[in-house]
Amino acid sequence: MDTRHNFHHSVEELQKVLLKMGTLVEDSISKAIESLATLDEKLAVTTVNQDDVIDDLMLEVEERCLRLIALQQPMASDLRIIGMALKIATDLERISDHAVDIAKISIRLSGEELIKPLEDIPRMAMLVRNMLQESLLSYMELDIHRASALAEKDDEIDKLYSALMNEIIALMSSDFQRNRQLSHLMFVAHYLERVADHATNIGEGVIYMVTGKRKDLNV
Repeated sequence: MDTRHNFHHSVEELQKVLLKMGTLVEDSISKAIESLATLDEKLAVTTVNQDDVIDDLMLEVEERCLRLIALQQPMASDLRIIGMALKIATDLERISDHAVDIAKISIRLSGEELIKPLEDIPRMAMLVRNMLQESLLSYMELDIHRASALAEKDDEIDKLYSALMNEIIALMSSDFQRNRQLSHLMFVAHYLERVADHATNIGEGVIYMVTGKRKDLNV
């Protein structure tokens, strides 16, 4: 009983670290997009620096997972929980990398004037942040219905992404001098689309962890 109690306590502590990591990653996305919309170089640098903190949290998750495996003699179902924690940490770290990518674009564009105020990109960012929140909640609550609902949200992101790409390509054909900035904005949209994919990856992992069955949410 003591062993199982210790295991559950350790898992709870692990989940707290994951949630802290997820909160910071969500904040990084928000800061990166704000830095782009305002071309605020200082805010962009703050986003880049925050990635180091997120990387440290990922290492802490890995160490906690290894200790659980080494010391707690986990059962098969326990191993799925531990493996999922590692998977979430990996997806969160990659999302943080994309936030950094966006922040670096903000730095490159600082001193310029945006072709027009950003609309679709902040909207995409808001949606992907919501997806990230939902994916983490589905993990904490073991809610496969919440996890499955990410597929519909991902479809919405894909539609926005496609529409934005078409708009940027159209602008490129009529404004050759701004192609450099437009190319950067294309990359930003791509990074946000990838963030949505990572959120759905977490949802897929939750479904597998709870049911033992794999479900593709990126279809």
